[in-house]
Amino acid sequence: MLDNPSYIIDTFFAIFAMVLIILMVPGFAMLEAGLVRTKNVTAVLTMNVMIYAVASMSFMLIGYEYAFGSWDHQEGISKYAFFLFQMAFVGKVINIMSGGVSERSRIIPLAIFTIAVGAFIYPTIVNITWGANFLAGTAFDISAMSDLAGSTVIHSTGGWALLAAIIIMGARKGKYAKNGAIKVIPASNIPLVTLGAFLLWIGWFGFNGGSVGAISSKENADAVALTIMNTNTGGMTGAIVAWALTYFRYKKFDITMILNGALGGLVAVTAGPDQFSMYVPILVGGIGGALVVLFVPLFDKLKLDDPVGALSVHLVNGIWGTLAVAIFVDSVSYVDQIKGIAVVAAIVFPLSFVVIYIINKIFQLTADDEEQLVGIDEAECGMEAYPEFKRSI
Repeated sequence: MLDNPSYIIDTFFAIFAMVLIILMVPGFAMLEAGLVRTKNVTAVLTMNVMIYAVASMSFMLIGYEYAFGSWDHQEGISKYAFFLFQMAFVGKVINIMSGGVSERSRIIPLAIFTIAVGAFIYPTIVNITWGANFLAGTAFDISAMSDLAGSTVIHSTGGWALLAAIIIMGARKGKYAKNGAIKVIPASNIPLVTLGAFLLWIGWFGFNGGSVGAISSKENADAVALTIMNTNTGGMTGAIVAWALTYFRYKKFDITMILNGALGGLVAVTAGPDQFSMYVPILVGGIGGALVVLFVPLFDKLKLDDPVGALSVHLVNGIWGTLAVAIFVDSVSYVDQIKGIAVVAAIVFPLSFVVIYIINKIFQLTADDEEQLVGIDEAECGMEAYPEFKRSI
């Protein structure tokens, strides 16, 4: 007979969910590698490997205890399993930011920002939402915000950091002409984009399902299954709506927009998949897909150069998903959700702006025009991902 079977089962569940979330590391890597030009692919892959290692180490050494107050606050599962599950999240915040500044960011300065996020910026948001909460009892206490797996805590946090970075770093060389014309820079490898998006989709089952926290009772098992089903529904409807809207607007099927629509739907349901009935995610995810189709060209018109559409997928849908919980769940307050969104924005955007500004001034985060012209692969890595193929500048 097992000794404390619920502890063992729930610990295994947390580790399994963590493994699914880690599948999002190659997911982001493949998605971004496919969306950038071939001359920048090795740099993107290097950044993704570095982000996972550096962010995780920073969180283990500094950020985790800052976020949760101690290593011994868990009783239902192994403290090591809980740490691993939380650690799996931290790199996603920087992945959101790094993807959006692809093709113009240097690697070492980005690693320094990764340390800042893993050790301080992201743990601050975890502290005031899921963790020790140093704002408890103050007017800025947002612990009542309902955000199961981080539509705001993770996705909007990454989105606000990305917005700060884009404002400071500017656009890729040649993206916007002096007359205001927008140069379309097509994806270099559509199969990689598709593979990356589906790895992210699969990882989301651990991302959201694991956030329920336990599976060893019938009630918890049903909650996990509902959460994963609603997560999948949000992704499916996001893809379907993006597919329909792109064809309606352009009379073409844009696979990159369809996949980003799916990811937008997944972000949108992340705040409340455990509380939605089984049909609500059709609407929540569908609106998420529509927002991606709407905001990708809007951000381009505003000259916010985002090669992978991360602002639309993560920031816009992080906000929408958090609000959607209040719209569709009677017990959740609009005030709590709006307050949570506002406080996170008020902390993350200025902090990220200051840190990125300083890094860019001291270490020059933004690659210069010549480096962007020849490609970050050659300038930073000394090797190209596709050396046997002649590429265009």
